[in-house]
Amino acid sequence: MSTKNLIDTATQISVLIIGVQTPHNKTFDVESYFQEFKNLVATSGIVPAEEVYTKLRTIDHSYFFTKGKLNELISLCEQKHFDEIIISEPLSTQQARNLKDALNAPIVDRTELILRIFEQGAQSAEGKVQVEMAILKFQKSRLAGYGIHLSQQGGTIGTKGPGETAKEKATQHLERSITQTRKELDQLEKVRITQRKRRLESKTPHIGIVGYTNAGKSTLLNTLTNSNILAENKLFATLDTTTRELFLNGTKKGTISDTVGFIQNLPHSLVAAFKSTLSELQYALLLLLVVDISDKNWRNHISVVEDTLTEIGAGGIPKIFVFNKLDQTKLTPEQKNEIALQFSPAVFISARDKDKIEELTSLLESWKPA
Repeated sequence: MSTKNLIDTATQISVLIIGVQTPHNKTFDVESYFQEFKNLVATSGIVPAEEVYTKLRTIDHSYFFTKGKLNELISLCEQKHFDEIIISEPLSTQQARNLKDALNAPIVDRTELILRIFEQGAQSAEGKVQVEMAILKFQKSRLAGYGIHLSQQGGTIGTKGPGETAKEKATQHLERSITQTRKELDQLEKVRITQRKRRLESKTPHIGIVGYTNAGKSTLLNTLTNSNILAENKLFATLDTTTRELFLNGTKKGTISDTVGFIQNLPHSLVAAFKSTLSELQYALLLLLVVDISDKNWRNHISVVEDTLTEIGAGGIPKIFVFNKLDQTKLTPEQKNEIALQFSPAVFISARDKDKIEELTSLLESWKPA
């Protein structure tokens, strides 16, 4: 287990981040995976006081970490007294609760970290409601897992202890909030259905841009449509779908939309909450699957995106693999040919430069909607 001291945290919250390589993680390059985790933490606005990176051969059902690793972390936390601990992997409610008790600090797992980022980044009314639904469902799942723990707080057989009563009240409050939020989502979905119906009646071909977070989807949309959509070099810079008309050589080809980026272990509550938005991809006639070819884990990123597309019912839509950020690599023509044989049709571009997306625009010009 390696640790890094980063900053003097005497005047600010002291946060420990723990990057974990688990047996279930099939990532090709673990350093890139850990960097992604660090980027998630940075996107959430946190500067960690200390970083720990470790590898687990097995997962402990109760504490996530094996006994030896857990004891090392307990020792570190007793020395440093962290205000919060962020872990790179999803945890069960029991694991989060037990770690909080053992390490004497609030625990934030991958799911909660991503939910925080979405909560901070949602701009539109629909985006905010969708994120709210995901957070409420997460809170309800966490509360459900505290059942035995809370019910042991007082009370006798046949009676309700104060913990159980508190849990019931919290559950009722969350259920009321979920019901209200679902009504808001249903109203927004009606608007979306009306807009979709108009577009389908006009028989305007629609293209969807999809990909792993920070692959360059918004940048590509901007370059293709001469737009100025926010395109930041950070994870989940785009949470709201943006649609523009696509013109090539003065001829309208249809409409094209940017979408929220996908990521490994994207919380299921977020996928479910954003389903109405993501379901628009089912009505696209073509998908541009944007891949950051400069990332060592790009193959895994493609798998994550394709799995998510299948989950939302868009796995069978024709796609073009758009390998982006070519200017940040040293790919040889032979390597590009090898990749293109595995992922076809494929183009290699640098989305920031209009002159370096000609391979894509030529393919789109010749595209005939089925």
